[in-house]
Amino acid sequence: MEDVLAVYARPYDPRRPVVCMDEKPYQLLGQVREPIPAEPGHDRKEDSEYVRNGTCSIFVWAEPLRGWRRVDAQPRRTKIDWARQVQHLLTHDYPDADTVVLVMDNLNTHGVGSLYEAFEPSTAFALAQRLEIHHTPRHGSWLNIAEIELSALTRQCLDRRITDIDTLNTELAAWQDATNTDHRQVNWQFTTTDARIKLRHLYPNN
Repeated sequence: MEDVLAVYARPYDPRRPVVCMDEKPYQLLGQVREPIPAEPGHDRKEDSEYVRNGTCSIFVWAEPLRGWRRVDAQPRRTKIDWARQVQHLLTHDYPDADTVVLVMDNLNTHGVGSLYEAFEPSTAFALAQRLEIHHTPRHGSWLNIAEIELSALTRQCLDRRITDIDTLNTELAAWQDATNTDHRQVNWQFTTTDARIKLRHLYPNN
């Protein structure tokens, strides 16, 4: 826990940006019957019955101090998918950064080994050399700022049925562009000192 809190306390450095990532499964749902559009004085009506169109995974990448995020839906969430997302992060989102400081939970797909499964060793090594990885502790996903972004995304963009992954990615892109235009930053307030006082029950007793 203190490791992640120390990362969040660092001053902004564009050469070493702190980026948080998280992902969530998403159920694609189709309509059995066409909804009745809203009219003056009447809300939109949607049948309770729906069609399951499969699942996908939504990846969220967020740099809290810059007010930047990228969201993307993929059909799966394998090690290969994560590795390709990291490659995009390093080569497209942050090509000029010396190191990307990456905060994320400790899923089995979230590690340097995934890069070696996806790419040739030389490419995987080059990507890994530009990462500084910090995992949130078990039961500590609340420390991941990307989880906060996912919560906002769910409320603001995913509160309705979306039929297919192409439509989903269109909606995600619109949300991403709107939030990035606003440069909405995350002002993280919980410090290591706070943790030692408020969460002292989590520390070993000697």
